[in-house]
Amino acid sequence: MSSSQPFIPSSPISPSAGHLRKSKYTFKHLSQLALSSPACPLRVIAHIDLDAFYAQCEGVRLGIAEDQPLAVQQWQGLIAINYPARKFGLSRFIDISEAKKLCPSIILQHVATWREGDAKWAYHEDAFAHIATHKVSLDPYRLESRRILSTIKDVLPAAPVQRVEKASVDEVFLDLSAQIHSILLERYPEISGPAPYDDPTESLPRPPTTALDWNTDALVDLDNHETEDDDPDWDDIAMLVGSEIVSSVRAAIRERLKYTCSAGIARNKMIAKLGSAHKKPNQQTIVRNRAVQQFMGGFKFTKIRNLGGKLGEDVVAKFGTEEVKELLDVSLPQLKSKLGDDTGSWVYEIIRGEDSSEVNSRTQIKSMLSAKSFRPTINSSDQAVKWLRIFVADIFSRLVEEGVLEHKRRPKTINLHHRQGGQMRSRQAPIPSGRALDENVLFEIAKNLLGQIIVDGRAWPCANLQLSVGGFEEGPTGNRGIGGFLVRGEEAKAMKRESEAHASEHGETRAEKRPKNEHGAIQRFLSRQETSHGDSDEDISSIPTRPDIRSVPPDVSCDGQQPKCEDGPPQPASSDTFTCSVCQTILPLMQREEHEDWHFARSIVAAEKGDPSHQAWTAPRARPKTTTATRRPGASNVNGGHSQKKVAKGQSRLAFG
Repeated sequence: MSSSQPFIPSSPISPSAGHLRKSKYTFKHLSQLALSSPACPLRVIAHIDLDAFYAQCEGVRLGIAEDQPLAVQQWQGLIAINYPARKFGLSRFIDISEAKKLCPSIILQHVATWREGDAKWAYHEDAFAHIATHKVSLDPYRLESRRILSTIKDVLPAAPVQRVEKASVDEVFLDLSAQIHSILLERYPEISGPAPYDDPTESLPRPPTTALDWNTDALVDLDNHETEDDDPDWDDIAMLVGSEIVSSVRAAIRERLKYTCSAGIARNKMIAKLGSAHKKPNQQTIVRNRAVQQFMGGFKFTKIRNLGGKLGEDVVAKFGTEEVKELLDVSLPQLKSKLGDDTGSWVYEIIRGEDSSEVNSRTQIKSMLSAKSFRPTINSSDQAVKWLRIFVADIFSRLVEEGVLEHKRRPKTINLHHRQGGQMRSRQAPIPSGRALDENVLFEIAKNLLGQIIVDGRAWPCANLQLSVGGFEEGPTGNRGIGGFLVRGEEAKAMKRESEAHASEHGETRAEKRPKNEHGAIQRFLSRQETSHGDSDEDISSIPTRPDIRSVPPDVSCDGQQPKCEDGPPQPASSDTFTCSVCQTILPLMQREEHEDWHFARSIVAAEKGDPSHQAWTAPRARPKTTTATRRPGASNVNGGHSQKKVAKGQSRLAFG
């Protein structure tokens, strides 16, 4: 019997019922994140930018309050202005007098300078009035930059997880992808296992979190078709973790070194750099993947890296705009037709936030330059040499920081540029690699290059000099210094005591020291030769005999006479032997040179000991001619011709001449 009432389900059937919600990202994307792959859509890059860096350096050095207006002065202009001074309308394009009018309480600190004749840069109160005899030094800022970079690396995990690229003296790129990957696996075990069916293209499960607390200074609004009501995906989780890491880095810089910095966090270097400048000073901006178009649309594309300068001007001239949102309406074929295929494709992608450039943690200095423009000009080699000394000191101080003293890196070439009037001339020379590199080496080479320019004529007046080094090469790695093979201090004493204990245990005693000439190289050579010659040298007469050499009587003295052997007159020598004219010993022909050398060595020893019974050894004037039996096949005969050979059958001998 069937019921007349229709069946009504207790709850609506969801299309997704029976299976978990899936992410749009896959296990393959997760593995790419661990490798910091530029193609990974979960990738997270950060850009850290120091706020008014030069001004901060001077403020920290002088201990000035952070709300005190301050600017860094170079001659009669300003090169850095802190944010409290900017509130008064100051910019880098005004001179000193105008800056004081706008902000009477401002502190003006001139940069450090090298003074003509000095061996070290310093801060000089009157440097602005001596432009002719001073040269700007940025070394104080380079030193602080290295301290900041070291702090950043201390906070992050060690390489290869750590990827840090120093972009300039006051900005750094961080690739946080690998570190974020390890954190995600710890926080979310559900994604730490293998992919279902071992298929890396399988989607990841959706994050369990439905709301995120970004806790940041600036979170860029989402694109028009996105809403905050949408549940976050793994790219949002990765951005949040990256933001936490960057916050800890900035806090460490602030706490340890007292510097503030701004940061941008995004999926690539280009957007991250724009993000760090979005909210300053001392703020952090996050550009999520769902907010890229909204973020990019508010910029002028001439502000984008590599789109300024001539290329930016060309794009503006051809399309009549410099706004990204207006250039987005231009199609790819139009961009290619007006800018070329490669440039058009690149512009099309970059204004849409696409950038695959990597964070290169191995970025190193390729060259170093120290230069000076002379106002007024200089007119003598003495003046130029004084400036070369300053250039060399400036460059060498930077080389020391690059590890030249530890043989980590060193330049291969040095260049000198000289401008006289409108003509710029250059000379280059190699830096010797077989000797230690120091200031004197660089200075001597620089003087020689200057001498070459002066010899060519028309060297004065000189308006500009530039000295540079380049062609850096890496030093050897894994080598140990000689100190690594030596033992010192307590370790050496312990080894000595152990050796003495071992000797006493086995009844050994230390050998007495002997004169250096008793067991030198000559004596070692003599020990290889037979002798029982009876002379007064105990050490020589005690040398054991060789069985392959006929003995001579003990009373024979090698003084050039012809004594008789103890067993009668010498027998006629065969074709492969010879008879020594001194000791009448018959030896194989192949041992003749060695035997004569032995006599010569013996005479040297006797002369050193002052033995008058031995005369100086004189080698025979001529040696027996090599016999046919001992001549190698094909060797020339005595007269320079070849030995006669038997004519083969069917051949005839030709007569010449």
